[in-house]
Amino acid sequence: MEGRSPAKGNTMEPNAPRTQSRTSATNGLDRVREAARKNRKTQFTTLLHHVTIDRLRAAYLALKRKAAAGVDGVTWNDYGQDLEGNLADLHARVHRATYRAKPSRRVHIPKPDGRQRPLGIAALEDKVLQRAVVEVLNAIYEIDFLGFSYGFRPGRNQHHALDALATAISRKKLNWVLDADIRGFFDAIDHGWMAKFVEHRIADKRIVRLIQQWLTAGVLEDGNWSVTQEGTPQGATISPLLANVYLHYVLDLWVQSWRKRVARGEVIVVRYADDFVMGFQHEADAVRFRADLQQRLERFGLEVHPDKTRLLRFGRYAASQRRERGEGKPETFDFLGFTHICGKTRSQKFLLHRRTSKKRMRAKLKAIREDLHRRRHLPVPVQGQWIEDVVRGYFAYYAVPTNTARLDGFRSEVVGAWFHALRRRSQRTRTTWTRMNRLTQRWLPHPRVLHPYPWDRFDDRTRGRSRVR
Repeated sequence: MEGRSPAKGNTMEPNAPRTQSRTSATNGLDRVREAARKNRKTQFTTLLHHVTIDRLRAAYLALKRKAAAGVDGVTWNDYGQDLEGNLADLHARVHRATYRAKPSRRVHIPKPDGRQRPLGIAALEDKVLQRAVVEVLNAIYEIDFLGFSYGFRPGRNQHHALDALATAISRKKLNWVLDADIRGFFDAIDHGWMAKFVEHRIADKRIVRLIQQWLTAGVLEDGNWSVTQEGTPQGATISPLLANVYLHYVLDLWVQSWRKRVARGEVIVVRYADDFVMGFQHEADAVRFRADLQQRLERFGLEVHPDKTRLLRFGRYAASQRRERGEGKPETFDFLGFTHICGKTRSQKFLLHRRTSKKRMRAKLKAIREDLHRRRHLPVPVQGQWIEDVVRGYFAYYAVPTNTARLDGFRSEVVGAWFHALRRRSQRTRTTWTRMNRLTQRWLPHPRVLHPYPWDRFDDRTRGRSRVR
């Protein structure tokens, strides 16, 4: 919900702070939001004055305390030793146009499929400034972004995207699903197109210059610096917003237009970052869209991932339609960590089943086993507290209706891994299954459904104001 509109007059000036707390009496960005809402073609020429010391301080306090340091080696605690002095210096350099972005430190983390995902760790000062700028730009782009875009947006998360998808599959006339993925999206973003898309709304050259600095600052890996001609570093605070801006113009607006002009039946879309799912009533629409999508993305330097993009028959009539053709059970697809399955209720009515993706579950169990191996000599209560936190965190995301059996299996695997780790502490171990059962009852929670049915939460969140599209 938006706050009360600020008073008229001096609309381009920041609001005066309160006398006691130094916090703004009203958010100075409210005027920006209102202007963006009134005219979707307005270009904003003066935005940098919203990057205040107070906003920089709030950005610093919102960062993770134990996050890895960038190329300069400065940690959160180091920067906070003279926080006010550092923020004042950063603010002055930004507004004098003498600020220079530092290259990102390149690290690699394992992906569930065994490959390595490159991440760029920005310097802490860059993180602070990027976070403050993102807050300013969100005042504009949250007005522009379409309802089916869920990734990395304030007030939206993975479960909101999952709810929208499940509601659409359950209520709409959908017979086909296109599970799509863009190959190497964050590394393939074209800087030229990115600048053009940003300048549709942002005419403040100082903000545009900052964005260009962050895109071209380069990466430092094993002591070697390399320039970045395209892409945006995964892990940078500014990257999710820039990715959404890029896909807003490349994909979202085009999809919105395509289904109005070209489609002959119902079409729905749910996008989370570069991973999106389309639902179609007619096969002809689905086939044509897939071909048009490839052409559209190629124009902007992107490519549909051939191995991760599939068109499959899916929906309330998929089982009967495939049975008539002798094709067996309907295929499944994965989205945001869940495998989506055409299931039935006890009364044989259609019910979308969602279960933890086996690939995600295997990756998590592998990580837990490796951590248990490193922690096996710690006191058992310390291990137990850690395992409890891990399992509760896992359940907090995956404990949705129809997934209890998969959660039971996950818990059993964790028990077995912990038992194995305790047995490896000594060749004369006294750990038996009797003792293990006591430890399990003490520390490992039993799975229970923590999320409502997706359509119930979708209706409650939108309060009937939003149709599934």
